[in-house]
Amino acid sequence: MVFVPVPRGSVSDHVFGQLRDAVVSGAYRPGDTLPGERELAAAFAVNRHAVREALRRLQQLGLVRVSQGGATLVLDWRVHAGLDLALSLVRSGDVLPVDTLVRDMLEMRACIGVDAARLCAERADAATRETVTRAAQEYAGLAPDLPRMAEANIALWRHVVRGSGNTAYLLSFNSLVAGALAVGEVPPERHAAELLDVAGHHRLAEAVAAGRGDAAAEQARSLLTAALATPVTPPGRECRA
Repeated sequence: MVFVPVPRGSVSDHVFGQLRDAVVSGAYRPGDTLPGERELAAAFAVNRHAVREALRRLQQLGLVRVSQGGATLVLDWRVHAGLDLALSLVRSGDVLPVDTLVRDMLEMRACIGVDAARLCAERADAATRETVTRAAQEYAGLAPDLPRMAEANIALWRHVVRGSGNTAYLLSFNSLVAGALAVGEVPPERHAAELLDVAGHHRLAEAVAAGRGDAAAEQARSLLTAALATPVTPPGRECRA
């Protein structure tokens, strides 16, 4: 694997990015050993501290394991990595070698949202139900300003997910939002259709306020699966999340 010397800016970021891409692209396969720190420092034309920091971040993502003897073993990201890997790639604009990634993230978003809506309706206290209702009203008042509606939509769903009482759902939601994967690369017409379904968001809030879990789940499903009705990328093309 030939690496490119990095600019002087954020040195460890560039080293980390190139090594990460080499692992997820398969240039280094599970069970392979990365070159040593000295060799990598020479290849990137950086000091060993930058290489060491990059390797530490790779290990945090579950891409490598650094042994006590100094050898760096490549791991199978499909087994060891988590959502942090997808979010790292999102922020850099790089490609995870899975051509259905955006679809997969949208499906995850829908699954979490549907069940969170049901649980919120069943578990939320009176204050949370009132907050969800108020958030839906504020959301409706922003139509048809799509950028502001998109922000308000995330705020509304945050109340719903928090109201579900499920910490794992909340942490997943935070990751999805932080990585701009709350909507993914939804076709503009599909995204607009979801955001402009003000009545649907009202029905969701009403079901939560009334404690009707099944109705809340059904309305959440209607809102969150609209984007899955059409392909988000042409077939056979790798997907940029």
